[in-house]
This record gives sequence, C-alpha cells and structure tokens, in this order.
Amino acid sequence: MIPAIVAALVILSIHAYLGLHVIAREVIFVDLAFAQIAALGTTVALLMGIEMGTTTSLLFALAFTLVGALIFSFTRMENSPVPQESIIGITFVVASAAVILLAGLSAEGAEHVRETLTGTLIWVDWPTIARMAAVYVGVGAFHFVFRKQLLRASFHSDHADRVKLWDFLFYVSLGVVISFAVEVAGVLMVFSSLVIPAVIAFLYTNRFMKALFIAWGAGTFAIVAGIGASFVWDLPTGPLLVCVFGAVLLVSVALRPLLGVRPHEKIVVRSLGGDGATS
Repeated sequence: MIPAIVAALVILSIHAYLGLHVIAREVIFVDLAFAQIAALGTTVALLMGIEMGTTTSLLFALAFTLVGALIFSFTRMENSPVPQESIIGITFVVASAAVILLAGLSAEGAEHVRETLTGTLIWVDWPTIARMAAVYVGVGAFHFVFRKQLLRASFHSDHADRVKLWDFLFYVSLGVVISFAVEVAGVLMVFSSLVIPAVIAFLYTNRFMKALFIAWGAGTFAIVAGIGASFVWDLPTGPLLVCVFGAVLLVSVALRPLLGVRPHEKIVVRSLGGDGATS
C-alpha cells in the first residue's frame, strides 16, 4: 500500500492547490480536458511504437497539453457570448473520441483506454514517484515565486496585469502536473483529486490558505481510506478511490449545516508574503 499512498499524496499536494484556482476561475472541467489531451498524446505515441511510462511518451503528453494551454488561455474572454467552459467541454469530448478512435487501431487499444481512465496507481514504483515529486516541487516553486500574479489572475482578474500571459503560464503548469499524474492515476483520479478537495474546502471557508489545508486534509483522508479499502476488499484501486472521494464530499455537505458553517460568497486571498487580493 505504501508506494500507492505516497504517489497519491504527492499528486494531491499540488492538485489541491491548483484545484482552488480552477474553482475560482469557474473552469471546473479544464483538468478533465487536460487529462484527456495528455491521454491523447500518449495514445499517439503508442501508435508510433512508444510504450506508456517512457520519457518519450511523457514528452508527447506534454506537447499536447502545451497546445491545450494555448487554447484555454486565449479563450478566456470577459464579455464573450460563448462561455469558456463550453470550449473546454468541446475539447474534452473531441480528445476523448480521438483517443477511442486511435486506440482502436492498436492491438492494445482496449487496455490502453482503460488505463487512461483508471491509471496504474497500484503498480507505481519509487523512481516514478521521485520523478513526479521533483516536477511538482518545481511547479510549486514557480507558483510560490509568482503567487501574487497567479492568485490575482485567478481570483481578481479585473485588477490583474497581462492576464493572458498569466493564464497561459497557469495552464502550462496545470498541464505539466496533469501529464505526469494521468499515466499513474488515470483521468478519473486526476479530476477527483483536483476538484473535489477544493469544493469541500470552499464549502467551509472563504480564506484561501485555510481552504488549502482543508483540501489537503479531506484529500488525505479519502486517499488513505480508499487505497486501504481496495486492499481489504480486493477491489480495483482507481475506481474505488474516486468513489471514496465522492463519498467524502457527500459527508462534508451533510455535516455543513450541522456545524453551522456559513462562509461568505467572496473568497479572501492573501499571498504567502502577506500581500493579497480579495475577489
């Protein structure tokens, strides 16, 4: 259980933070679209004879997510009659269909599609975890150094400078994170670990840093409980883990009125350096 739990916690460490940005931007399904775009990249690589999990396969996934970052950063328009979420949804559907079509051309197609959805978390090894953790540290350092600009672009874009640039850099960092996570955890787990802890957090607080710790706590509980249950009951780890994330969300919603929690709608953001913005 230990490697699987550690890998899932490494994924959660950055996904919980990025999930707060995603909720604030109201692009809930962008991570799902990115995950499917990354899966499309690995599918194209598979057709070229490149095995999943290799460096070359990962480079294909990164290249495809870079294109996705360009699309999503330039489709965010304040007064557009077409909401950005619709562009994200179309991208997800087209990428999903492309994966199914291309996978059908390979003898390993059905297994590849299953792995893109549920991942291979239970078989993850320590070198893979170390590589993923190193990349996530780099992404975390980038978000820490430029926290004011990135937080302002997500939570208070009307007061932000060079919004398109920071949108692009945010989506690039999100795409990199998802590219490394999707081969290990699968599309469904990637979406769950990014969105569900953030939703739980914002149900209980409007303070960004407090929300981050709540997201980490809720995600950690779901991961340990889900992976532990999969071993005890001998059930597939990926799908069960996603179901446990959903169960934790339901319990959190049920407990909210009992605890008398009524956070304000506005989210207060304070950067780690002391300066911040409110949206």
